[in-house]
Amino acid sequence: MTAEPAELAALAIDIAQRVGAVALDGRRRGLTRVSTKSTSTDMVTEYDTLTEASIFAALREARPDDTIVGEEGASHVGSSGITWYVDPIDGTTNFLYDLPTWAVSIGAHDADGHGLVGVVHAPALGETFHATRGGGAFLNGSPIRCNNEVDLTRALVATGFNYSPANRVIQARRIPYIIDKIRDVRRFGAASLDMCFVACGRYDAYYEEHLFPWDISAGSVIATEAGCAIRNIDDLGNAPSAVLVSNPTLSDSIHELLISSNH
Repeated sequence: MTAEPAELAALAIDIAQRVGAVALDGRRRGLTRVSTKSTSTDMVTEYDTLTEASIFAALREARPDDTIVGEEGASHVGSSGITWYVDPIDGTTNFLYDLPTWAVSIGAHDADGHGLVGVVHAPALGETFHATRGGGAFLNGSPIRCNNEVDLTRALVATGFNYSPANRVIQARRIPYIIDKIRDVRRFGAASLDMCFVACGRYDAYYEEHLFPWDISAGSVIATEAGCAIRNIDDLGNAPSAVLVSNPTLSDSIHELLISSNH
């Protein structure tokens, strides 16, 4: 099957907006099934599983030869060389508490593992971010770029915390070390949106540890196409993945600050 990035993006946008509308409507009517996964604070709702099933079915119908990897377990091994990474509701805790910062995240990678397409749709915000490799990044159809040069002391930096209590303690200990060296810290609780917010200039940088491919697949394409620098910061000693997204001017200084905070 052909894999033109624009064609894949149009498909992902259509799917994300359709399933996002269903999830938003369901949240407004109220949740009936909420359970936990890895820890007592790692929540999953009926709309996480329903949304993933809907995305899975739509992708299988439109692209039957593609591989699909979903956060909630949906999986199909295809032969086309295209892999879709799906986070049906990124920011489930926000969704649970009816906070607007949650999103449907759908990313496509090529056979070499490089990002082709990223779509992050935030139904409660009425915002759809998307990008194609080499085609730029957009918010509701308008081009976006990351911020220009920003001094480290004036950088607004976002982060996130893992569901494991032990990991959260380690992550929290970094904040007192960095807080007086930057403008401020934000924690909104949805990795895909955090990356998009750097891409459109709402943050200057974002870092987080213990992320999975479905957390960063779509957002990384959008951030890259918006001019952001993305680097692996697994030298913090964490797995599966740790990333830093920022405007290029800040990348080295924030990376050095984070590494020095790991003591």
